[in-house]
Amino acid sequence: MFVEFATSALVTMLVTLDPPGLAPIFLSLTRGMSAGERRQVAVRASIIAFCIMGFFGVAGDVVLKALGVSLPAFRIAGGLLLFWIAFEMVFERRTERKQQTAETAITLDHIRNVAAFPLAIPLMAGPGALTAMILLAGRAGGDPLLLVTLAAICGLVILSCLAVFLTATPIAKLLGVTGNVVLTRLLGVILAALAVQFVIDGIKAALAG
Repeated sequence: MFVEFATSALVTMLVTLDPPGLAPIFLSLTRGMSAGERRQVAVRASIIAFCIMGFFGVAGDVVLKALGVSLPAFRIAGGLLLFWIAFEMVFERRTERKQQTAETAITLDHIRNVAAFPLAIPLMAGPGALTAMILLAGRAGGDPLLLVTLAAICGLVILSCLAVFLTATPIAKLLGVTGNVVLTRLLGVILAALAVQFVIDGIKAALAG
């Protein structure tokens, strides 16, 4: 039971968070930041994501039911948020805003904002990951050992995301300015497709329910 649960939880969390897949998106979201600022964003986003996922693992199902929010609705909302970010990436809206403030240094508030949204939420602690935490916590059936195991696995996967983020800066230097611009637009399209898939999954689950 324990080994089966731990294996299932590890595979599920790795698939839903997809640490390697987050690396290029992290580079796009932190474009224009120094290595130190990227490090701050990475650490802060990882802490926020772990706290949110831990909370949802313990009380997520109760909170959503208390608010009258279904999991399908949660998926649709997360998908719409991701789509807006993708739209800005594809059409360079984010770059335009940065050019308007090119003379201004990146502030601590900006670093905190990027770390919280959209990196921690909904890219790391997104609908898929939060739903997985709720379902896995339900499978634990209140067993303290299984719940602690789930928390440890969640922390391990978050640490793998952090490791990927911290090694992303050399990749940015290798790509150069042109490579980063092309990558940002390409990832915007991929992120838009991912967002639409979240919405489709949410609608399907709502109709099935």
